[in-house]
Amino acid sequence: MAGTPAAAALGADVDWPARIRERLAGSQPRHDAADWLVPGLTAAESRAYRRFFPLEPVPAAVLIPIVEHPGAPTVLLTQRATQLRNHAGQVSFPGGRIEPQDDSPAAAALREAREEIGLEESRVSVVGFLPDHVVISGFRVTPVVAMVRPGFKLLLDAQEVEDTFEVPLAFALDARNHQPRVHRFRTADAEARLFEISYGNRNIWGATAGMLVTLYRVCIGDEQ
Repeated sequence: MAGTPAAAALGADVDWPARIRERLAGSQPRHDAADWLVPGLTAAESRAYRRFFPLEPVPAAVLIPIVEHPGAPTVLLTQRATQLRNHAGQVSFPGGRIEPQDDSPAAAALREAREEIGLEESRVSVVGFLPDHVVISGFRVTPVVAMVRPGFKLLLDAQEVEDTFEVPLAFALDARNHQPRVHRFRTADAEARLFEISYGNRNIWGATAGMLVTLYRVCIGDEQ
C-alpha cells in the first residue's frame, strides 16, 4: 500500500493525536469536485472512478471522534441500526446530511453526533477536515476530525444507532490492518480495490474504512 515505508518511519510509539493536529492544522473543507475522493482510493484513482458516482451528490458530514484516553487514544464508531434506508447495519461515524440550519459541515457533524449518540459538543474539539468523499448512495461527505475528552456518557437513538464501540487509534491507523477488498460497482462494469479493517468481531469497510485510510495517508504526508 502507498505510504507504508513512511508509516514505519514514524515508529510504533507515535503520538497520533499530536500528528493529526499537526497535519490538519488550518485545514478547511474541500468541496471542489476536483478534490473529491472515493473512499479508500488515492486522489489519482478517485479521478478515474468518480464517473460511476452521482454528479450532484447530497452534501453530508461525519464526525471522526478521536477519544484522548491518556496513552491509549481510540476512535469512536457506531453500528448503524438495521432498519435504516442507507448503509443499514454497517459500521460508521456519526453523521448525516447537512441541513439548512447548519452553519457549516462541522456544525452538521456535531449536531448529528449529539442526536445519534448523545455526544455533547462541550467535550469535542474540532481539529480539521479531510477532503470530501463521495459514496455510491449519493452523498458527498465532509469528514470532520475532532478530539474528544474522555469521561462522556452516550445516549443512543435506537432508530439510528444499534451500538457504539472504540478501536485503538494506533490499530486503525496501522497500514498492516488496511486489507484490500475488491468492490464491483453496481451501476457499471468496473471494479476498484477498496479497504476493510477487521477489529475483533467488527468489520469496518466502505466509506468508514476509506476515511480512516485517508486520515492515515494525511498523517504520513502521502495523500496521492
